Amino acid sequence: DLKELLEKLEKNERKLKKQLKIYMKKVQDYEANQVTIQTEKQQHELTRQVAVQRKEKEFQGMLEYYKEDEPLLIRNLITELKPQAVSATVPCLPAYILYMCIRHADYINDDHKVHSLLTSTINGVKKVLKKHSDDFEMTSFWLSNACRLLHCLKQYSGDAGFMTENTAKQNEHCLKNFDLTEYRQVLSDLSIQIYQQLIKIAGGVLQPMIVTAVLENESIQGLSGVKPMGYRKRSSSRGEVDNAYSLEELIQQLSTFHGVVCDHGLDPEIIQQTFKQLFYMINAVALNNLLLRKDVCSWSTGLQLRFNISQLEDWLRGKNLHQSKAVETLEPLIQAAQLLQLKKKTSEDAEAICSLCTALTTQQIVKILTLYTPVNEFEERVTGSFTKTVQAQLQERNDPPTLLLDFKYTFPVLFPFYPSSLTMDSIHIPASLNLEFLNKV
Repeated sequence: DLKELLEKLEKNERKLKKQLKIYMKKVQDYEANQVTIQTEKQQHELTRQVAVQRKEKEFQGMLEYYKEDEPLLIRNLITELKPQAVSATVPCLPAYILYMCIRHADYINDDHKVHSLLTSTINGVKKVLKKHSDDFEMTSFWLSNACRLLHCLKQYSGDAGFMTENTAKQNEHCLKNFDLTEYRQVLSDLSIQIYQQLIKIAGGVLQPMIVTAVLENESIQGLSGVKPMGYRKRSSSRGEVDNAYSLEELIQQLSTFHGVVCDHGLDPEIIQQTFKQLFYMINAVALNNLLLRKDVCSWSTGLQLRFNISQLEDWLRGKNLHQSKAVETLEPLIQAAQLLQLKKKTSEDAEAICSLCTALTTQQIVKILTLYTPVNEFEERVTGSFTKTVQAQLQERNDPPTLLLDFKYTFPVLFPFYPSSLTMDSIHIPASLNLEFLNKV
């Protein structure tokens, strides 16, 4: 029995020794493998550093980042970026950087990375706009960048229709694997939202200035003492209200807005649409006020109003915005000013009024004639029979019964394709953006 037990134990011992040798061999192999991996990793790091430096010389206009760095990219480039940080660089730099990141994700054929980056970008811009909902500068900055990113996705889409102005170098920077048409539509919708926010902010600033600056501003010397009969003791709103604005202040504010959108590199066509919209509001607010106040329906106001409008027209020409059709939006106000200055006595006068005031509705013309108040005893009041004569001549127009204009009306906005002449490999990323985790490829 003891002999059998001894044999059994010896057999077990041999078995355990064999297993121990196997496990020792595995441990040794594992340790050797770890050393090899570590060595390879160090060699890879060394090679990678050398590779980055080598590729600096032949930058292909792509930026590589690790997926886990995406939130940092969005934070440093969008949500926490101040426009001043990139004021000395090429306009719309964030849009170009984002496109170069998208292009690398397309180059390595990583659809998840492309989707994630575009989605995060759009959400990041929305977050900024919500936080700065009354900041003209920030809104203008992101309108410029959203439009530029949209243009980049078109210009480098590979679609022949968008490549007509590309250089051979730019054609090398086109996307290779993905069709981002759906994202272009999302970006277009986002750009429209940003544009509407920009108009709302600018309108909110300008609206309180318009009546005193355009309708009551007395920039022609000698007219300030002339008041309509029956209103001589009434002080103007400039004296009564602390927040009265001069025409110079209104024009200065327009110049400030214009300077901001130009600095941010907003497309010239969108700048023109912006100021056409703002001038429409100036016209509507001023005309509506004129149609509701007897004290400003006089010959002197007509003269003063026409002079003030000419100042606005000069400003448009000076800023090269005369092709924006902004002047055309002022036509009803221009005709109202002329109506106040025209003679209003004979049937010939009535015909002249009807042929001249084509941008005013019948109701608006009749209202101004009804409110018209002579500035002194040498002028005659408009008779009821004259007003009826004008009204009868205007009947054939079949005008809509519109008196007041909708000053909140917005024209449809268009974002025409505006390609850039820049090549991606020429864009420099300043260290101040803290994007050192992006690798140039």
